[in-house]
Amino acid sequence: MVYERDLNFLEDDTDLESPVDNLDTLAVLDANPEPLRPDPDAMLPLLTHSVPAQRMLAARAFCEIQDARAIPALIHLLTDPCPLVRVATTYALGRNPSPDAVEPLIYQLDRDWNGYVRKGIVWALGNCKDIRALKPLLRSLKVDISAVRLWAASALGQAADLSYEAVIATIPPIIEALINDPLAAVRSNCAWSLGRLCRELPSNVVYATAVDALIQVLEEDCDLGVRDDAKAALLKLGDTRGIQAIENLESESELNL
Repeated sequence: MVYERDLNFLEDDTDLESPVDNLDTLAVLDANPEPLRPDPDAMLPLLTHSVPAQRMLAARAFCEIQDARAIPALIHLLTDPCPLVRVATTYALGRNPSPDAVEPLIYQLDRDWNGYVRKGIVWALGNCKDIRALKPLLRSLKVDISAVRLWAASALGQAADLSYEAVIATIPPIIEALINDPLAAVRSNCAWSLGRLCRELPSNVVYATAVDALIQVLEEDCDLGVRDDAKAALLKLGDTRGIQAIENLESESELNL
Protein backbone atom coordinates (compact mmCIF):
# COMPACT_ATOMS: atom_id res chain seq x y z
CA MET A 1 0.00 0.00 0.00
CA VAL A 2 1.16 3.50 -0.79
CA TYR A 3 -0.01 5.61 2.13
CA GLU A 4 3.48 6.71 3.19
CA ARG A 5 3.88 8.97 0.18
CA ASP A 6 1.10 11.31 1.29
CA LEU A 7 0.75 11.04 5.05
CA ASN A 8 -0.09 14.76 5.27
CA PHE A 9 -2.20 14.89 2.13
CA LEU A 10 -5.76 15.97 3.00
CA GLU A 11 -4.95 15.70 6.70
CA ASP A 12 -6.26 19.20 7.32
CA ASP A 13 -9.64 18.44 8.86
CA THR A 14 -11.12 21.47 7.11
CA ASP A 15 -10.40 19.88 3.71
CA LEU A 16 -12.54 16.76 3.69
CA GLU A 17 -14.28 17.37 0.39
CA SER A 18 -13.22 16.18 -3.03
CA PRO A 19 -12.91 18.49 -6.03
CA VAL A 20 -15.82 16.61 -7.61
CA ASP A 21 -18.04 16.32 -4.53
CA ASN A 22 -20.06 19.23 -5.92
CA LEU A 23 -19.93 18.38 -9.59
CA ASP A 24 -20.30 21.21 -12.04
CA THR A 25 -23.32 20.85 -14.26
CA LEU A 26 -22.11 19.49 -17.56
CA ALA A 27 -25.36 20.18 -19.33
CA VAL A 28 -26.33 23.10 -21.51
CA LEU A 29 -29.32 25.22 -20.52
CA ASP A 30 -31.95 26.01 -23.10
CA ALA A 31 -35.29 27.79 -22.69
CA ASN A 32 -36.23 25.07 -20.22
CA PRO A 33 -34.79 25.94 -16.79
CA GLU A 34 -34.07 22.23 -16.21
CA PRO A 35 -30.49 21.31 -17.21
CA LEU A 36 -30.03 18.73 -19.93
CA ARG A 37 -28.11 15.63 -19.00
CA PRO A 38 -24.93 14.80 -20.91
CA ASP A 39 -25.44 12.65 -23.98
CA PRO A 40 -23.90 9.23 -23.22
CA ASP A 41 -23.37 8.51 -26.90
CA ALA A 42 -21.28 11.67 -27.18
CA MET A 43 -19.39 10.99 -23.94
CA LEU A 44 -18.51 7.32 -24.51
CA PRO A 45 -15.84 7.97 -27.21
CA LEU A 46 -14.25 10.65 -25.03
CA LEU A 47 -13.45 8.08 -22.32
CA THR A 48 -10.61 6.88 -24.56
CA HIS A 49 -9.59 10.29 -25.90
CA SER A 50 -5.87 11.05 -26.05
CA VAL A 51 -6.32 14.36 -24.18
CA PRO A 52 -6.67 13.98 -20.38
CA ALA A 53 -9.11 16.90 -20.11
CA GLN A 54 -11.49 15.14 -22.50
CA ARG A 55 -11.25 11.87 -20.56
CA MET A 56 -11.99 13.77 -17.35
CA LEU A 57 -14.97 15.50 -18.96
CA ALA A 58 -16.38 12.15 -20.05
CA ALA A 59 -15.79 10.51 -16.67
CA ARG A 60 -17.52 13.42 -14.94
CA ALA A 61 -20.46 13.02 -17.29
CA PHE A 62 -20.95 9.47 -16.06
CA CYS A 63 -21.08 10.78 -12.51
CA GLU A 64 -24.49 12.13 -13.59
CA ILE A 65 -25.74 9.39 -15.90
CA GLN A 66 -25.90 5.63 -15.68
CA ASP A 67 -24.91 3.60 -18.68
CA ALA A 68 -23.46 0.10 -18.47
CA ARG A 69 -21.59 0.63 -21.72
CA ALA A 70 -19.22 3.01 -19.92
CA ILE A 71 -18.11 0.54 -17.26
CA PRO A 72 -15.26 -1.22 -19.17
CA ALA A 73 -13.70 2.10 -20.17
CA LEU A 74 -14.14 3.52 -16.67
CA ILE A 75 -12.41 0.50 -15.16
CA HIS A 76 -9.50 1.09 -17.52
CA LEU A 77 -9.35 4.76 -16.45
CA LEU A 78 -8.77 3.78 -12.81
CA THR A 79 -5.07 3.58 -13.68
CA ASP A 80 -5.02 6.72 -15.84
CA PRO A 81 -1.79 8.75 -15.40
CA CYS A 82 -3.83 11.89 -14.60
CA PRO A 83 -5.10 11.92 -10.98
CA LEU A 84 -8.01 14.21 -11.89
CA VAL A 85 -9.19 11.62 -14.39
CA ARG A 86 -8.88 8.91 -11.74
CA VAL A 87 -10.87 10.96 -9.21
CA ALA A 88 -13.72 11.54 -11.67
CA THR A 89 -13.61 7.87 -12.65
CA THR A 90 -14.10 6.65 -9.09
CA TYR A 91 -17.21 8.78 -8.72
CA ALA A 92 -18.50 7.61 -12.09
CA LEU A 93 -18.10 3.99 -11.00
CA GLY A 94 -19.90 4.85 -7.78
CA ARG A 95 -22.82 6.10 -9.88
CA ASN A 96 -22.54 3.06 -12.14
CA PRO A 97 -21.83 0.23 -9.68
CA SER A 98 -20.85 -3.07 -11.23
CA PRO A 99 -19.51 -6.37 -9.87
CA ASP A 100 -16.84 -6.17 -12.58
CA ALA A 101 -15.46 -2.96 -11.05
CA VAL A 102 -15.01 -4.27 -7.50
CA GLU A 103 -11.64 -5.99 -7.90
CA PRO A 104 -10.11 -3.15 -9.99
CA LEU A 105 -11.29 -0.64 -7.38
CA ILE A 106 -9.73 -2.69 -4.59
CA TYR A 107 -6.50 -3.02 -6.55
CA GLN A 108 -6.28 0.74 -7.05
CA LEU A 109 -7.23 1.50 -3.44
CA ASP A 110 -4.14 -0.37 -2.29
CA ARG A 111 -1.84 1.38 -4.74
CA ASP A 112 -3.00 4.91 -5.49
CA TRP A 113 -0.86 7.63 -3.87
CA ASN A 114 -3.58 10.26 -4.24
CA GLY A 115 -5.87 10.73 -1.25
CA TYR A 116 -8.71 12.19 -3.32
CA VAL A 117 -8.69 9.08 -5.52
CA ARG A 118 -8.75 6.71 -2.54
CA LYS A 119 -11.60 8.75 -1.06
CA GLY A 120 -13.63 8.27 -4.24
CA ILE A 121 -12.76 4.59 -4.34
CA VAL A 122 -14.14 3.87 -0.88
CA TRP A 123 -17.35 5.69 -1.82
CA ALA A 124 -17.65 3.63 -5.00
CA LEU A 125 -16.95 0.38 -3.13
CA GLY A 126 -19.68 1.22 -0.64
CA ASN A 127 -22.13 1.74 -3.49
CA CYS A 128 -21.16 -1.59 -5.04
CA LYS A 129 -22.54 -3.41 -1.94
CA ASP A 130 -20.25 -6.36 -2.54
CA ILE A 131 -18.80 -8.63 0.14
CA ARG A 132 -15.38 -8.39 -1.51
CA ALA A 133 -15.20 -4.71 -0.58
CA LEU A 134 -15.61 -5.32 3.15
CA LYS A 135 -11.99 -6.04 4.12
CA PRO A 136 -10.50 -3.17 2.05
CA LEU A 137 -13.00 -0.73 3.55
CA LEU A 138 -12.23 -1.92 7.07
CA ARG A 139 -8.53 -1.51 6.36
CA SER A 140 -9.09 2.02 5.07
CA LEU A 141 -11.07 2.90 8.20
CA LYS A 142 -8.15 1.79 10.32
CA VAL A 143 -5.04 3.04 8.52
CA ASP A 144 -5.83 5.69 5.90
CA ILE A 145 -5.88 9.48 6.12
CA SER A 146 -8.78 11.34 7.70
CA ALA A 147 -10.75 12.13 4.52
CA VAL A 148 -10.63 8.49 3.41
CA ARG A 149 -11.53 7.17 6.87
CA LEU A 150 -14.50 9.53 6.85
CA TRP A 151 -16.04 7.92 3.81
CA ALA A 152 -14.96 4.40 4.72
CA ALA A 153 -16.93 4.81 7.95
CA SER A 154 -20.14 5.60 6.09
CA ALA A 155 -19.49 3.11 3.25
CA LEU A 156 -19.29 0.31 5.80
CA GLY A 157 -22.89 1.00 6.77
CA GLN A 158 -23.80 -0.60 3.44
CA ALA A 159 -22.77 -3.97 4.89
CA ALA A 160 -26.29 -4.04 6.33
CA ASP A 161 -27.45 -4.94 2.81
CA LEU A 162 -25.06 -7.89 2.47
CA SER A 163 -25.46 -10.63 5.06
CA TYR A 164 -25.66 -11.32 8.77
CA GLU A 165 -22.05 -12.50 8.70
CA ALA A 166 -20.95 -9.26 7.05
CA VAL A 167 -22.72 -7.21 9.72
CA ILE A 168 -21.13 -9.24 12.53
CA ALA A 169 -17.67 -8.78 10.99
CA THR A 170 -18.12 -5.04 10.48
CA ILE A 171 -19.45 -3.97 13.86
CA PRO A 172 -16.33 -4.46 16.08
CA PRO A 173 -14.02 -2.30 13.90
CA ILE A 174 -16.75 0.33 13.61
CA ILE A 175 -17.03 0.40 17.40
CA GLU A 176 -13.26 0.79 17.74
CA ALA A 177 -13.26 3.76 15.37
CA LEU A 178 -16.35 5.23 17.03
CA ILE A 179 -14.53 5.32 20.34
CA ASN A 180 -10.96 6.01 19.28
CA ASP A 181 -10.75 7.85 15.95
CA PRO A 182 -9.26 11.32 16.51
CA LEU A 183 -11.52 13.00 13.95
CA ALA A 184 -15.03 13.86 15.13
CA ALA A 185 -16.52 13.55 11.63
CA VAL A 186 -15.26 9.97 11.37
CA ARG A 187 -16.77 9.14 14.75
CA SER A 188 -20.07 10.66 13.63
CA ASN A 189 -20.13 8.53 10.49
CA CYS A 190 -19.32 5.48 12.59
CA ALA A 191 -22.32 6.24 14.81
CA TRP A 192 -24.56 6.45 11.75
CA SER A 193 -23.20 3.18 10.32
CA LEU A 194 -23.46 1.40 13.64
CA GLY A 195 -27.11 2.39 13.95
CA ARG A 196 -27.79 1.12 10.44
CA LEU A 197 -25.95 -2.16 11.01
CA CYS A 198 -27.67 -2.85 14.32
CA ARG A 199 -31.11 -2.58 12.75
CA GLU A 200 -30.33 -5.85 10.96
CA LEU A 201 -29.37 -7.71 14.14
CA PRO A 202 -31.34 -9.71 16.68
CA SER A 203 -30.89 -8.80 20.33
CA ASN A 204 -27.62 -10.66 20.87
CA VAL A 205 -24.20 -9.98 22.41
CA VAL A 206 -22.94 -8.10 19.35
CA TYR A 207 -26.03 -5.89 19.33
CA ALA A 208 -25.71 -5.19 23.06
CA THR A 209 -22.04 -4.29 22.68
CA ALA A 210 -22.85 -1.86 19.88
CA VAL A 211 -25.58 -0.21 21.94
CA ASP A 212 -23.16 0.07 24.87
CA ALA A 213 -20.70 1.87 22.58
CA LEU A 214 -23.34 4.29 21.32
CA ILE A 215 -24.42 5.05 24.89
CA GLN A 216 -20.80 5.59 25.91
CA VAL A 217 -20.32 8.08 23.07
CA LEU A 218 -23.63 9.75 23.86
CA GLU A 219 -22.49 10.34 27.43
CA GLU A 220 -18.77 10.92 27.04
CA ASP A 221 -17.71 12.14 23.59
CA CYS A 222 -16.18 15.61 23.65
CA ASP A 223 -17.90 16.62 20.39
CA LEU A 224 -21.54 17.68 20.43
CA GLY A 225 -22.10 16.57 16.83
CA VAL A 226 -20.86 13.07 17.59
CA ARG A 227 -23.12 12.87 20.63
CA ASP A 228 -26.06 14.01 18.52
CA ASP A 229 -25.35 11.33 15.91
CA ALA A 230 -25.09 8.66 18.61
CA LYS A 231 -28.43 9.87 19.97
CA ALA A 232 -30.01 9.70 16.51
CA ALA A 233 -28.74 6.14 16.02
CA LEU A 234 -30.16 5.04 19.38
CA LEU A 235 -33.50 6.67 18.66
CA LYS A 236 -33.77 4.90 15.31
CA LEU A 237 -32.97 1.59 16.96
CA GLY A 238 -35.61 2.20 19.61
CA ASP A 239 -33.49 0.29 22.11
CA THR A 240 -34.89 0.61 25.64
CA ARG A 241 -31.47 1.09 27.25
CA GLY A 242 -30.57 3.70 24.70
CA ILE A 243 -33.85 5.55 25.14
CA GLN A 244 -33.38 5.49 28.92
CA ALA A 245 -29.84 6.89 28.60
CA ILE A 246 -31.16 9.71 26.42
CA GLU A 247 -33.93 10.50 28.90
CA ASN A 248 -31.46 10.48 31.79
CA LEU A 249 -29.20 12.95 30.04
CA GLU A 250 -32.11 15.22 29.19
CA SER A 251 -33.29 15.13 32.81
CA GLU A 252 -29.81 16.03 34.04
CA SER A 253 -29.65 18.88 31.55
CA GLU A 254 -32.98 20.26 32.77
CA LEU A 255 -31.83 20.05 36.39
CA ASN A 256 -28.70 22.04 35.54
CA LEU A 257 -30.64 24.88 33.94
